[in-house]
Amino acid sequence: MRISARRGLAALGVTLAVTAAGCAHSGAAAPSADPTGVQFDKAIHDRLPTEVKARNTLRFATDPSYAPMEAYAPDGRTIIGFDADLAAALGAVLGVSVTMVQSDFSTALDSTAAGKFDGVLSSMTDTAEREKKADFINYFSAGTSIVVQRGNPKGITDLKDLCGQVVAVEHTTVQEDLLHRSQGGCGTNPIDIKTFKTNADALLELRTGRAVATLNDFPPATQLANDERTRAHYQLASTVQYEPGLYGIAIPKKNTGLRDALREALDRLMRSGAYNDLLLRWGLSTGALQSSSINAGGSAAG
Repeated sequence: MRISARRGLAALGVTLAVTAAGCAHSGAAAPSADPTGVQFDKAIHDRLPTEVKARNTLRFATDPSYAPMEAYAPDGRTIIGFDADLAAALGAVLGVSVTMVQSDFSTALDSTAAGKFDGVLSSMTDTAEREKKADFINYFSAGTSIVVQRGNPKGITDLKDLCGQVVAVEHTTVQEDLLHRSQGGCGTNPIDIKTFKTNADALLELRTGRAVATLNDFPPATQLANDERTRAHYQLASTVQYEPGLYGIAIPKKNTGLRDALREALDRLMRSGAYNDLLLRWGLSTGALQSSSINAGGSAAG
């Protein structure tokens, strides 16, 4: 399913043409100067790869099952969230249209390396293993939280409490890796790890009682516990964040020109205050970075 994403930039005074994937467009409208500082930067635009400037669009793979970072709007088609807004803001600086395209999280890096997408923007933690396939433009920080059913019927408060229990988790995530590493502390009573294609599938297992917990990054976990649509079903097992790491926009290693232009655009958003405005809009200020980086999470992230 091909999706276009656009939300929130109107609140920042930005005009940006975002089209449905595969549709023709007349080009992005360069936004006028505004108090947020989100505006077209021709110097950065000129440093984009020739093929990107020629088609005047970027396509990012994303898995829209991780609100408030990326999720479907009520229309069931449009992708919204902080990552979608960040993509649109980056496009505004670069003067190109940006499209967020639904993709399986587990295959997004390989699909991008094969040329299907320009990059991955999907709450993807920068790890040493993933850096073998892509370069990561670091833009956010988050750790892992344990999500349980409302009322916490099994009394889960820590990773050790998951020993002998069924835990649902999205496949190929750092949360799955964390669970496997935690098995060493369970002795002969290991965690029964069930993996799923999407985070939504893992949450369904928890909600229906087929799992006692799932692991999510702290922002989506907090959203589940607090949002009026989900808080009756989920809560945090504790306020602990395990193994904080850096999210990154994944760009194929061969495409250093696009990587560097996107990083410059991100730096521009950070300096102008627009980056912090977007974080505030989505209640994510605790994950703010003071500056961008390249592949800074690989040595530390789990």
